Amino acid sequence: MPNLPASHRLRIGRYGELNRIYLLTTNTIDRRPVFQEFALGRLVVDQFRHAQEKEWAKSLAWVVMPDHFHWLIELQQSSLNELMQKTKSLSTRAVNLSSGRSGSLWQQGYHDRALRREEDLVVLARYVVANPLRAGLVKRFGDYPLWDAIWV
Repeated sequence: MPNLPASHRLRIGRYGELNRIYLLTTNTIDRRPVFQEFALGRLVVDQFRHAQEKEWAKSLAWVVMPDHFHWLIELQQSSLNELMQKTKSLSTRAVNLSSGRSGSLWQQGYHDRALRREEDLVVLARYVVANPLRAGLVKRFGDYPLWDAIWV
C-alpha cells in the first residue's frame, strides 16, 4: 500500500452500496469537545434529520458525543462520501454561525462499517446509544440528550 496519510488510506477501496446499512463515525478536529454544549450538538442532529428528509439516508440510530458522532444509517440516494461530506459541511456551517467560531469542525475522513442484514441491528443500535453511559457522561441510559434510535 502506498504511504498515504491515514485519512486518504480510509478512502482506498471504499464502496457504498445503496440500501445497505452502515455504522459511520467521525471526530472533531483534535477531538475538541465542541458538543458539550447541547445546542451545538442539536445542530448536528438537525443534519441527520435533513439527510433523512432528503432521502440520502435513513437514520436508524445515532449519538452525538462531545467530540464525535456515531450514526447507524441505511444508505438511500447518496454515496457514503457525499452523505458524510454534506453532513459534515452543513453541520460545520451551522455550528460556526451559531457559536461565532470559524474554520473546520471535523477531522478529515470518517470510519464506516458495512453491516450484514442478518446482524442484530437492535443490539448494535443499543450499543451506539449507550456510548455516553460507557463514557461516564451520565449515570442512567436515558439521561443523555443527544441520541435516538428507531427501536428504543
